[in-house]
Amino acid sequence: MATESPTDMNIGSSAPSGTIRRRITMAISIEFVLVMGVAAIEGFWPGAGPGAGAATLFLFLCLLVVPAVTAALLRPVFREVRRLEMENDHLRELYGRARLDATLDGLTMLGNHRAFQEELARQLEHARRTGSSIALLLIDVDDLKRVNDERGHASGDELLVSVGRTVMSSMRRNDRAFRVGGDEFAVILPGSNIDTGLTAARRILAGALNGGEPTHPTEPYSLSIGVSATPSPSTKGELLYRHADAALYWCKRHGRTNAAAYDPGRHGVTTDERSMEDISSVIETIVARRLLTPVYQPIFSLKSGKPVGYEGLIRPTEGSPLPDANSLFAAAERTDRTVEIDFACLQVVAEGAGELEEGVYLSVNLSPRTLESELFHPSDLTTIFERRGISPAQIVIELTEREEVQDLEGLRRNAAACRRAGFRLAADDVGAGNAGLRLLSEVQFDIVKIDLSLVQGGVLHDPSFAVLRALQELAARWHATVVAEGVETSEQLAAIRSIGIMAGQGYLLGRPRRQRGVEALDIEGLLPFDLDQQATPAA
Repeated sequence: MATESPTDMNIGSSAPSGTIRRRITMAISIEFVLVMGVAAIEGFWPGAGPGAGAATLFLFLCLLVVPAVTAALLRPVFREVRRLEMENDHLRELYGRARLDATLDGLTMLGNHRAFQEELARQLEHARRTGSSIALLLIDVDDLKRVNDERGHASGDELLVSVGRTVMSSMRRNDRAFRVGGDEFAVILPGSNIDTGLTAARRILAGALNGGEPTHPTEPYSLSIGVSATPSPSTKGELLYRHADAALYWCKRHGRTNAAAYDPGRHGVTTDERSMEDISSVIETIVARRLLTPVYQPIFSLKSGKPVGYEGLIRPTEGSPLPDANSLFAAAERTDRTVEIDFACLQVVAEGAGELEEGVYLSVNLSPRTLESELFHPSDLTTIFERRGISPAQIVIELTEREEVQDLEGLRRNAAACRRAGFRLAADDVGAGNAGLRLLSEVQFDIVKIDLSLVQGGVLHDPSFAVLRALQELAARWHATVVAEGVETSEQLAAIRSIGIMAGQGYLLGRPRRQRGVEALDIEGLLPFDLDQQATPAA
């Protein structure tokens, strides 16, 4: 239960003037009765006092004078009590207004970040005492920056108001909604589990995609929503927010316009209970001590079988405070140290690559955060690789498609600068989400790398196979090379070759290794025996 502050108790428990008046009047009345009683005894008691006539006169005078004098004396007291009560009422009104302003978002009229923190703490304490459950939704408005840039901040404010209405219309009576940041909202669902929370999240997302509330229609807009619940899957209340944030972060990285429930297997990185400051310190330690190991996965020509390039990947060293690459890059982005990690990885990959053979390239990964950054300069890349005897013409910069692009103009500008410096560009993970397909029309790429989900699904499903064909045809018009990632079976190899994709990487062809050198492959020997049945997808 929430405790009252001293200010709350002083203002809320002040006695009204009517009570004060009654108490003063009662006290004086008692004194008056006592005086009259003494006078009556003195005047009428046999054998005592000046006699009945004088006593009667004295009592009569008391009845006239004492009340009048008392009223005259009390009138300024009551006026002061009334003034104090009016001031107290005004103070209570100001305090209530200030408290409301301190916990209310003036634009959407939802609770603000402070109100969210207070309510979440209260609900977690209640759940701990009663053994009940809580679900938490964290919502990010994907389109806000674009709307602000293209239409102005007034339109952005209208979008936020619409999001608030959509959220409110999707809630139950006991649920609580908040705007906790510029484009971030949160919903607390008392007594709900993870399934109920995910259902509510999908209802909110559907409302957004349908243009908001029917009574206040808008253009459809995109939301990313992360969901978690306690006691399951968030076994501790203090992990509830962190887990919901992890699911939201995953949505943002995987194409947005989605609602995801926290999954320890998929989002396990955020079971780390360390604070953001501690995680940032871990990143600093990894960079300073170079707790990074390079591995290289070969990329083969599917026509000749010869290696045409290598993708330089990073693995944390044994004993690293972050156990895998996903944990490392997720932690870096959450602590705004992506640029720092990217350049540290580039240096490690370059140092381990050695001298490249003629006609072979080295492919390295960069986050959109790095390419958007004002700290990024192509000359820094040139310095890193030329020190190891590798020219920019032998380097392909893979721009990962899984992360949202926030500054498209900045990214386009730096990408063009990289091309002028002699580097080639590759769109990575195309097909994993929405952003990469947009990037294909905004940035000139030399290589298009197809996401493994399309490669692995293309053998079995017509829609995926159709997307593969469409991407291959687009790349051909742009004079770009297509590389299929995640080739793991001979059937997949046959399928991608059948539509003209002539470069690939994956476990069937070659696993990541510490050393680069590999021999040419017998591609024909890797194909399935019955090609006629593998050339097209199953219906």
